[in-house]
Amino acid sequence: MTKQNSFVALATLLLVACNNQPTSNTSNEVSSPAPETRPLVEEVLTKEQRDALSPDEVLQSFERGNLRFINSDLTARDHSAQVRKSATGQFPKAVVLSCLDSRVPVEDVFDRGIGDIFVGRVAGNFVNEDLLGSMEFACKVAGAKLILVLGHEYCGAVKAAIDDVKLGNITALVSKIRPAVEKVEYEGDRSSSNEEFVHLVCESNVNHTIEQIRLNSPILKEMEDNGEIKIVGGIYDMETGVVTFMN
Repeated sequence: MTKQNSFVALATLLLVACNNQPTSNTSNEVSSPAPETRPLVEEVLTKEQRDALSPDEVLQSFERGNLRFINSDLTARDHSAQVRKSATGQFPKAVVLSCLDSRVPVEDVFDRGIGDIFVGRVAGNFVNEDLLGSMEFACKVAGAKLILVLGHEYCGAVKAAIDDVKLGNITALVSKIRPAVEKVEYEGDRSSSNEEFVHLVCESNVNHTIEQIRLNSPILKEMEDNGEIKIVGGIYDMETGVVTFMN
């Protein structure tokens, strides 16, 4: 056999061997199922849908949303589509007054989408004239059914108020929270290093803010008395993501 014939024979054998290779999907292999896909929610809340809700139903939707958040089961949303569909109007169901803290992602905490809620933020989640006006707009003008004052554990503004910090404009800010500190009856260590005391002041601050809303906004107080809105408080646990709602 010549060298040329030998080369042709070897090439033929290699070609046959390659063509006879088993496929990757043999009888001994189990193909992986395609990952489950969840349709993206594109719709935004309509006026008719919002108006049909009661304040209690809105609160219940927040409770269910927080449960989804802590179970990593957030609703899949097409935010680009929601942005476009909410461009000409908004009909939020609630307003949340939250702390400035970056670790409290309000919309995610309650599994809400674009156009679902108004969110006001200030360090220490206290209320002033500007926030009261914002809440009155949210409820009386825009039709929101719920006001939620959301505090959180380990709040730096609360700790600053406990220690009566004096620093620039922070001094005026913590003065709004100091009444909540003074309301707490506690015989132990009343410093910011005492986590138990800090927790009690966080709760007291939420309750104090709710009192100030009712005291300084006759509009919101009347709406609450008439059952048009509900004003509640909550404390967000930084370690678990759980919101404990307060009466």
